[in-house]
Amino acid sequence: MESHQSQPSQPSQPSQRSLEPLARELAALPPSLGSVRLIGIDGHAGSGKSTFAGLLAEALGAPVLHLDDVATHEELFGWQERLRAQVLEPLAADRPAHWAPYDWVGRRFGPRRVLEPVPVLLVEGVGAGRRALRPHLARLLWMETPCATSWGRGRDRDGRELSDFWDGWERAELAHFSDDPSRPFADTLVRQSGTGYEWSSGTPATPRRGAFVTEGDGLPRA
Repeated sequence: MESHQSQPSQPSQPSQRSLEPLARELAALPPSLGSVRLIGIDGHAGSGKSTFAGLLAEALGAPVLHLDDVATHEELFGWQERLRAQVLEPLAADRPAHWAPYDWVGRRFGPRRVLEPVPVLLVEGVGAGRRALRPHLARLLWMETPCATSWGRGRDRDGRELSDFWDGWERAELAHFSDDPSRPFADTLVRQSGTGYEWSSGTPATPRRGAFVTEGDGLPRA
């Protein structure tokens, strides 16, 4: 595997600069959903997807669709038809997508939002690489953090009051990935060290290219 290191010229520079090589690679991909390059970021709950997606979105100048806004208490993983109808089909036809984010506190959908066709759109969340989405993805990234570590971060973040939710979530996530795994189909694996992100492009069996990029924000949020 060919590898190199990409370091920001000054430590004080914004952290998203370190992801610019990956951003350029993704922006150069052919469109996969109408005129949109849809990039999936998958991994276990608590693996750092949201933090990484936010930094990559800044480097790309691209929006992020969080699957937490598409899922519900009753449909932790049963949201694929809603995503297809509200987002995928309109964007495939180069029309604006109209979708309603879910309010996890109020347990209802909020006001509708508009998502215009853009050159690159990141879709982030557990299940972003599921079989129903893979045909529409230009690239699938997998956050390479073990489930025990990821879930531990999530539980620490949310506190004891949500321990029952996490018990149910872990069972649901295990069942989902058992039936519909994402990692074997990932084009890029992303790892986080104490000083940055390491990413390797290519499936685990056929890696293409690797890089190390610094990131100074500490541990990911979730």
